[in-house]
Amino acid sequence: MRAAAGVRVVGHGDRRRRALGRRVLWGGGELLVTAGLVLLLLVAHQMWWTNREARRGAERAVAALERQWEQEGERERGEGTAAGPGSDPSGGAVTAPGTDPATGADPARPRTSPASPPRRSRAYAVLGIPRLGLRVPVAEGVDRAEVLNKGYAGHYPGTQQPGQAGNFALAGHRNTHGEPFRYLPRLRRGDSVVVETRSATYTYGVDRVLPRTTARDVGVVRPVPRSLVRPGYGYDEPGHYLTLTTCTPEFTSRYRLVVWAKLVAVRPA
Repeated sequence: MRAAAGVRVVGHGDRRRRALGRRVLWGGGELLVTAGLVLLLLVAHQMWWTNREARRGAERAVAALERQWEQEGERERGEGTAAGPGSDPSGGAVTAPGTDPATGADPARPRTSPASPPRRSRAYAVLGIPRLGLRVPVAEGVDRAEVLNKGYAGHYPGTQQPGQAGNFALAGHRNTHGEPFRYLPRLRRGDSVVVETRSATYTYGVDRVLPRTTARDVGVVRPVPRSLVRPGYGYDEPGHYLTLTTCTPEFTSRYRLVVWAKLVAVRPA
């Protein structure tokens, strides 16, 4: 039968195509919503969950170190080592001639850390920055999975240890995984950075800040630190330095922010 003039006949094929188009659009919309939710979950995981877990793990590591040091100290006192040569039988610290009684050491001749090297990826010291309310473990190495992603500060292999002449250099995350170095830009000249070890507590004073350099600027962690990219930043004389490095700007890893500090006091354990 022929359709009347002016009347459009819609066939079954047209309806099927329209229904298919609606299904495709609906399915595409569902995929976009699902992808958005997955992306939000990934962001939440990176920005919240990794921070939460890393901070908890770092706190436990600090507490474990403190317990270990206390137990070792009690064992030594029980064995009478505190009354050995050069010690005060009453258990008080004895300072060598010419030292500052307030710090227990001569800043010009700082006491060095134990000679035995720390085990790789193991926490062996505690880094504290009072201005930032920060207190995190220091572990040997800068491996992401084994050190930095745990919320630790990582010690650059080949650089000096706390209190030693040269450069004690550390790295830490600025964002995610505990982000211990997120607020390094807030540090000012003269701020204290404290490093606790089994043998002593070392206090450094913030001295200089390099706002930005490349990730390959190895000069900043040399024994006498000086930027190879921006030579106006750094030092010319040997000393007892502490270097803190982290990524900049936030949420990127393109450049490095560097904070330098100098040793000002040593307090034996």
